[in-house]
Amino acid sequence: MRQTWQMWQGQISAESCDDMIYDLRQLPPIQAETFNQAGDLEKNQHRSSIVRWVEDPQVKDMLWWYVQEANRLAFGLDVQKVGSVQFTEYSASQAAHYDWHHDVNWLGETAYDRKISVVLQLSDPSSYEGGDFEFNEVESPAPDQLKTKGTILCFPSVLQHRVSPVTKGTRYSLVSWFEGPRWR
Repeated sequence: MRQTWQMWQGQISAESCDDMIYDLRQLPPIQAETFNQAGDLEKNQHRSSIVRWVEDPQVKDMLWWYVQEANRLAFGLDVQKVGSVQFTEYSASQAAHYDWHHDVNWLGETAYDRKISVVLQLSDPSSYEGGDFEFNEVESPAPDQLKTKGTILCFPSVLQHRVSPVTKGTRYSLVSWFEGPRWR
């Protein structure tokens, strides 16, 4: 049976996760947008969160190793070390969430598409409620495993997924998308 995602539970130490949260919270916060929504923030009910763009090459290098391993084990996609990294803050005070979506911008005009998405769980699961990551078309990882601090999940960017509303506390994650030649 084809594997639709790869997960490494608790792979990054709790101390490293805490350090990343502290350091990345120093970056300028931006209200999250979606591909079709730029400039129309007040009308967006699809996504509510704060993001910060991460330019640290060490962070990208760390995530790239997991992308390569997931790709070798399961996906076999034409993917390169091209992409962006986003630190995301889902807060209950914002009823933060991200409804069903995929990570490919089908209307984009670039020569590259997002091929493999990566989520690194930075928060301790006891620090928030809700904020569950789920797939729509395939079986989702067990929530208690996926919410383990330091867990890394890699999956093809075409898979539809969501983050349910955070109802208490704040969930922090690091998200990245690695690209390759356009989907055909």
